[in-house]
Parts: sequence; structure tokens; C-alpha cells
Amino acid sequence: MNKELLEALDLLEREKQISKEVMFETIETSLIAACKNHFGKTDAANMKAVVDRETGDFICFAERQVVATEEEVEDPTAQISLEEARKINPGVQVDETVNVEIKSKDFGRIATQHAKNVILQKIREEERSVVYNQYVGLEKEVVTGIVQRTVEKGVSINLGRADALLPESEMIKGEVLKPTQRVKVFIVEVSNRKGLRISVSRTHPDLVRRLFEAEVTEISDGTVEIMSIAREAGSRTKMAVRSHDSNVDAVGACVGMNGSRVNAIVDELKGEKIDIVPWDENPGNFIQNALAPSKVVAVFADPDEKTAKVVVPDYQLSLAIGKEGQNARLAARLTGYKIDIKSETQAKDAYGFRYEDYLDDDSEYEEYDGEYDDEYGEEEYTDGEYEGEDEYGEEYADSDEYEDAPEGDAEGYEEEYADGAEGYEYADNAEEYEEEAEEPDEE
Repeated sequence: MNKELLEALDLLEREKQISKEVMFETIETSLIAACKNHFGKTDAANMKAVVDRETGDFICFAERQVVATEEEVEDPTAQISLEEARKINPGVQVDETVNVEIKSKDFGRIATQHAKNVILQKIREEERSVVYNQYVGLEKEVVTGIVQRTVEKGVSINLGRADALLPESEMIKGEVLKPTQRVKVFIVEVSNRKGLRISVSRTHPDLVRRLFEAEVTEISDGTVEIMSIAREAGSRTKMAVRSHDSNVDAVGACVGMNGSRVNAIVDELKGEKIDIVPWDENPGNFIQNALAPSKVVAVFADPDEKTAKVVVPDYQLSLAIGKEGQNARLAARLTGYKIDIKSETQAKDAYGFRYEDYLDDDSEYEEYDGEYDDEYGEEEYTDGEYEGEDEYGEEYADSDEYEDAPEGDAEGYEEEYADGAEGYEYADNAEEYEEEAEEPDEE
């Protein structure tokens, strides 16, 4: 019994998850390769090798066809005389085959080395395959890695059994990762072309989604659902959530007791501000929530065109737009609407920002009762205070993040948004927001 071989295979299976059966087949292949290397490919054409799975013993042999006499043997590598064949198997008959054993100790040094290389190569291939299968199942998931070193194009992150590359473009702006530091990353892609390659990201919007799924039990069990996310990594994230249980507050569940849940994620993202807002089927209400912490006077939304005209108080204009247009830009990504914002003063003279613009010429203005539907049934209107300003309206967004923001107005939370998610349109420049071109008078 070849105990050493069996122990070695057990060790490979236990530590590297390489199947013993695969290794048995590899050993058989390597023995055949050694035969071909020793006797030549022509001589080894009919050679086979078998490894006993129970004992680990192996045997190499060549199949020979039995002919009647020695004179009839035309090809010694494929034929054998009846007399010689019966020395191996006494009951063999002419035209049958007999297995002629080949002593592996007869193999030369080169043949033996070749067999060894075949086995080692297969072990490396199987190890890469096992690691690939392990990590390809973790695509689009968050894992914890250890920073190894800085490389030319980014940072090398050790994930346990493999190293991943965190490109500079996928690193949070201003974040410095030091060797041995533990960090959570989002696995973007696992490729096995030209060797195993794992690409990870710290800026991907789904990183925030996965962090909330891990932190908030109500999200992982399906009670609370993340509807959309808009993120500018390192700065601010907006996340819209809804509850499938009337007894569960979606925003409150994500925030946690005294902000414990959202704070844990903010810490992991190195202080990135997160605004969590309630999702609403009514586009007007949803847009109003998305523009938090700004108060909204009116929203006129066109679901077909995916555009919305928003009226805010004069003193809230800069807050609604945000620093460098960030608040309005993230709200547009979150809702999927192109949003045009005007102050009350500007809206008085702007078509589409007044109730009467949506009335028929012959109709009389009726007192607004909370929702306005014109004859086309397309325009929706919402008013009232920002619904997010409730008991969870603690200052997780610093007021200086928005120009002219009155102290205490930067309430709410936000979550991440995957850039390029389906159905989301937004403007990347300040021209989409007319208010940014003219500063409102400060009160």
C-alpha cells in the first residue's frame, strides 16, 4: 500500500480543496506521459496506467494483440506471440489482447521529471480553478480584505486565498489605505483569463447597498426594500427605501437606535454623508423627499417625459441645489427625473411653475386639496413640509455642505446609487438648474 501517496492526496484535498479523484487521474496521465517520454510516442501508443484508489498502488502496462507465432509479430509495440502471451495470462487465445506490465523503475531521469512536472502543473491549475470558483460566486458582494501594498495602478488587497486589485479610479477620493489595514471592498469582476484576476471597488454604489443589507436586519429579511441609490463616493449618498410592513418605519430601521446603524456604515466609508429618504409611488412626493433637506413648496412632475418642475422657498434655493449642484444632481439620479428648480419669486413669472399653467382656459381655479390632476392626467403636485423631518432628522449632513443653508436644515440621511442604473437621467452640469446661475437674495 502506498500510504505516502494517499496521505499527500488527503492533504491536498483538505488544504487546497483539490479532489482526490482529479489527482488520481492526473497521476495516471503523468505515468502515460512518462512512458511516452521513455519509449517514444509510437512505442507508447497502446500504453495505459491505473492507480488503485484504495491502496494507492499503480501499474503501467501496454496492450498487445496475440498472434500465433513469433514470426507473425510485425509490430512489437502492438503484437505479441501466443507463447509469450501465455506467460502472462495462461488462458489467452490468438487475436485476444494481453496487458504487458511496464516497470516504472525502468523510466529514466528525464521521463520521471516529466511526470513530476505534469502532476505539479495539474495541481496549480486545479488550485486556480478552485479559487476562481470560490470568488466568482462572490461577484457583486462585499468582502473584507487586508491591504498588502501599493502597486503601479492601485492597491493590492489580500482576500484570503487570492489577491485583488483596487484601481485608483475605484478608490474613495482622499482615502489613504495603509498596509495591514482591513477594508471592505465590493467585488466587481472575477476573471480567469490569463490567470486569476479579481477587480474590486470602494466607489461602486452597490457597496453601500450591500453594507446596509448586512447591517439592517429588516433589509436582509425583505421587510424593508432599497428602491434606488445615488452616490458620489467620498462626499454624499442618497438612498430611497420603502417598507412592506405598515408597522415598520423604513427610514427609522435604516438609521437605527440613535443612528447606530447608519453611523457604522458612515464610519466604514470614512465619513461619507448618507441621506435616507422614504420612497413614494407618487413622483411628486418622491421628488420632494429626494430634495431633502430642502423644503419644497410645489412639484409638477411629468411621468411620461420624466421631467419635474420644483418650487422652493426663496431662502431654500441654495439648499435645494446644494454645493456645486450636488443635492439636485443626486435627487435627479435617485428619482430618474430631470429636475428644474426655481424659487417662489422666480416661479411667479416662469411658465410651468404655477398652478394656473395647468388649468383649461375655460376652467376656474379650484382650491388645491393636496394633489392636482389636469385633463391629461400627467401632472402631479405635492406640497407641505419635508416628510423626512421627523424624529430621525438628526444632523447627519453638515449645514455647511449647502450654500446659505440655515443651521439645522441639513437633516436626513442618504444612501448609495449605482451610476448607470436603469431609468435614471440626470444633468452633470449646473446648466440644468437655472437657479445656480443667479444667486438668491439672502434673508
